[in-house]
Amino acid sequence: MENRKVHFNEHNNLLELEEHIYPLNDVQTPNVFRNLFPYDEVPKIAFNDRIVPHNMPDDIWITDTTFRDGQQSRTPYTTDQIVTIYDYLHQLGGPQGIIRQSEFFLYSKKDRDAVYKCMERGYQFPEVTSWIRASKKDFQLVKDIGMKETGILVSCSDYHIFYKMKSTRKEIMQQYLSVVRDCLETGISPRCHLEDITRSDIYGFVVPFCLELMKLQEEYKIPVKIRACDTMGYGVNFAGAVIPRSVQGIIYALHVNASVPSENLEWHGHNDFYKAVTNSTTAWLYGACGVNCSLFGIGERTGNTPLEAMVFEYAQLRGTLNGMDTTVITDLAQYFEREIGYHIPSRTPFAGKNFNVTRAGIHADGLLKNEEIYNIFDTEKFLKRPVLVAVSNTSGLAGIAHWINTYFGLQGEKRVEKNNPVVARVKAWVDQQYDEGRVTTITDNELLEQIRSACEQLQVDLGILTD
Repeated sequence: MENRKVHFNEHNNLLELEEHIYPLNDVQTPNVFRNLFPYDEVPKIAFNDRIVPHNMPDDIWITDTTFRDGQQSRTPYTTDQIVTIYDYLHQLGGPQGIIRQSEFFLYSKKDRDAVYKCMERGYQFPEVTSWIRASKKDFQLVKDIGMKETGILVSCSDYHIFYKMKSTRKEIMQQYLSVVRDCLETGISPRCHLEDITRSDIYGFVVPFCLELMKLQEEYKIPVKIRACDTMGYGVNFAGAVIPRSVQGIIYALHVNASVPSENLEWHGHNDFYKAVTNSTTAWLYGACGVNCSLFGIGERTGNTPLEAMVFEYAQLRGTLNGMDTTVITDLAQYFEREIGYHIPSRTPFAGKNFNVTRAGIHADGLLKNEEIYNIFDTEKFLKRPVLVAVSNTSGLAGIAHWINTYFGLQGEKRVEKNNPVVARVKAWVDQQYDEGRVTTITDNELLEQIRSACEQLQVDLGILTD
């Protein structure tokens, strides 16, 4: 005990005792945590009530994998589409570069053409980085293109080490370190993607491996980044949960026990158990500067952490958007729908066509009185999406009045109230539709036709209809 070093932590202003050394545990048989991951049962979340402290970094940011992991799960984007999306990401991230980096494949000529065109934009952010196979030929390609950083796959669970690569921990660790050294020899900063970290032996393999990576960083004076990849979405953010499923436990181990600086640490999540967003936020809270995301969560299987979600997580945690232009999210959603042909599910937060649309009459009544009652924030200001009411059998008078006011942009004295006779006439028509067996919502064109008919029959001029 007396030989262990005491040092001062400038982040939390506490004296801390240096942790003990974590040697590689070169097991003879794989540890696949069968107690947590019985394949013929639902995975289990276990607790040991070991709590680690919050450790939010001074600076946090988003990195983008839309053109890498996002592109693995769909029809490849064209070069022009990639460049357009990259332009949007630059605008969305703002002058402070909250969207710090975007990673690209380099395998095909199309991929490389897109990289060249994006780099020609001259943007500081997002920085163009790559994802390559771990070979000297690919390292040289990265250097020739002019990139400063590349991602390298270093799978870290025994599922991969023993079953996929038919190797041992010691052998694979030496192989990985040799590959990383080759990358550093070319002057390129390696970003080590620790695949399947939420099923790995954190202190028997991951921490010893990362300690060796930090030694290489010190030797070459080139940053070695660590991306903690929750490949199967097993991560949980519950206080006191056991590793390897505990997100905060993993981040603590990497940052404190493996000495990975926060600025070199990022989280890459998947949404298999609906936890991608909360797990990414947890990684920020416990010491990772970066969270890796894709637009609209498009990615392998259930997808990655949605980038637009983390934009608003950032704003909620920091109390500011820090220059990000969130209206670009709507521009991107429209671009994906119209130009790329990708259908965004209608109830997708921030981007789906119905995310701020209400159908319930009682909600519409509240919106008519004050939209703050049933809208998450000023969606027109932040997303160019005014709160809407879809007219159906449950909309009531208030819903129809709100639809008229929103559709025509009526403000102040021009607003139509729910006791307006035109509203009553339209509601009577709507009720008749559903009495006769209709099950779909009323379309905009149908409502416009009924409003015009009601105005003519009642000889009322609302000042909104023109021929």
